[in-house]
Amino acid sequence: MASSQQASSTSRPDTPRKKPSHPDAFPQQIDHAPGSEEGRCEVERLHIKVDDGPDGKVTGFLHIPNPYQPGQHNTTAAVLLSGAGGGVTGPSSMYLGIADKLASLPNEQAMLALRLDYRYPARNKYCVPDVEAAVDYLQRERHVEKVVLVGWSFGSAPVLTFSAQNQRVVGAALVAPQTAETEGVYKMPPRPLLLCHGRSDRTLSFACSKNLEASYNAADEQGKGDVKVRLFDGDDHALTRHAAESERLITGFIMRLANVDLTAGVMKVAEADLLPKGKSEKVDLMKKGGDLKDESIE
Repeated sequence: MASSQQASSTSRPDTPRKKPSHPDAFPQQIDHAPGSEEGRCEVERLHIKVDDGPDGKVTGFLHIPNPYQPGQHNTTAAVLLSGAGGGVTGPSSMYLGIADKLASLPNEQAMLALRLDYRYPARNKYCVPDVEAAVDYLQRERHVEKVVLVGWSFGSAPVLTFSAQNQRVVGAALVAPQTAETEGVYKMPPRPLLLCHGRSDRTLSFACSKNLEASYNAADEQGKGDVKVRLFDGDDHALTRHAAESERLITGFIMRLANVDLTAGVMKVAEADLLPKGKSEKVDLMKKGGDLKDESIE
């Protein structure tokens, strides 16, 4: 993370933290957003092998269309990454709604969505292999060809670093991103980039999103890129005041990159309001999902 006074500060020391040993240290299995329709999709807890060390397994929750028919659904998937403390519910728990919606789209439009934790949160050199292992798994085991990455806060670092290295990423969305270790933004164009930020964010100034936009545009020499910044007045680091709007914006962004046909049935699913109304309920889900261990909502 960075402070609002140091929007482009350096990252935390790049040394591994000890892996949690007690089961309570891992994210709880929160399957669905509170407003999701029962049975529209299933959730499977995964432990995906990572090949860069002896403790090489990263936890994630995969939202799967119901019924699931391998090879019969959208071949683009979403991978959703949280902040400096890890976790699997995202800012204001919006990852629950995004994942449920994508996996609940009608028929062959439905796609897989993976809420991915980190083995060593806030250590980009370890988080990037986590993302690579997850994308490899989706391609190898689930017939996925392309991915859209979403990252919150610190999550911008592994999202942009991996995107720079891998053309399977067709676009990325970032919520309240940091600028440390995000040099990968220079290799994003012409792939689309969406940036969402609260103007009253006291953890990472919205100047971070504006700086990333400027970096993207500087690298877009042919003028074929697509970068958009959405700033929310009076909102915080977790976008608690505009969570439902942000969730719908990111869901729509992912569907566009996955070439989803925007039929009436698709839009009914995509525009549903699945998130808790109150800030305290959103924060409670974030705590249960492990997203506030070393992160702030302010």
